[in-house]
Amino acid sequence: MNELTQKFLQFAEEKRADLVGIAPIERFDDVAPNHHPRSIFPETKSVIVVGKRITRGTLRGLEEGTQFDIYGQYGLSWLKDRMLALITISLATWLEDQRWECCPIQDLDAAIPPAGIPVVPDKPAPNVMIDVREAAVRAGLGEIGYSGEVLTPQFGPRQRFQMILTDAPLKPTPMLEEPVCDHCGLCAKSCPLGAFGDAKTVTVAGKEMNVADIDYDICRTCENGARPNGDHPAGKPDRLGALCTRTCVHHLEEEGRVTNAMATKFRNRPAWQRDAQGHVAITEI
Repeated sequence: MNELTQKFLQFAEEKRADLVGIAPIERFDDVAPNHHPRSIFPETKSVIVVGKRITRGTLRGLEEGTQFDIYGQYGLSWLKDRMLALITISLATWLEDQRWECCPIQDLDAAIPPAGIPVVPDKPAPNVMIDVREAAVRAGLGEIGYSGEVLTPQFGPRQRFQMILTDAPLKPTPMLEEPVCDHCGLCAKSCPLGAFGDAKTVTVAGKEMNVADIDYDICRTCENGARPNGDHPAGKPDRLGALCTRTCVHHLEEEGRVTNAMATKFRNRPAWQRDAQGHVAITEI
């Protein structure tokens, strides 16, 4: 590891970044210009992906069905727009103090359409959106699990990401090799709305992953902890607090597939679920 990378990762740890991965720009060779980092910063050499965990207790009110606002703040809006954003800009300014240019990127959904017209004929229209979930895979932090969410060896699905584009010559993080998802199918089994379809293969930077074909229009109607995309209606709904993801949290801990497991198990009682007609049932999953 070169000295710059070592010092950068040490600073990131001091700033309480829970996850940091570095993808060389070559891992984005399969990405179209309208989602490519170099369309924003042509001199990009490294894409840094920064992650902050969703504390397990933030999901507790959702799991019990008694308090949804805690997740909305500490698991969603405040986490990404305040805590994680502050860490991201701190890391970017540290690198710029070392005279390497940095472009911080928030986690806007890649499905959000352009908001303008091209200003140069051979460039994509603004705004270029980089797929932060795929970037996390390219940066070696995790994989896309069967549920369609990024799973990391540390936290499973319990994290959010932002990015930094930089011309700094940083040492890349190896791609994740050991799988986190065991394809148990419990995420699909727990969904009372039938949003999970057949499996398909998703390939990111040469890494192949079996992922369920999810009907996100159904997820947008989910009342089991999912939330609409707060940035644009075209974006995927937020499912990190939904029943399917909470079931994944419990299963990965029970099977010893994540390192940040608590002393007590996550699911202590049968789970509640609300179907498309609004009927609530209590079910063992």
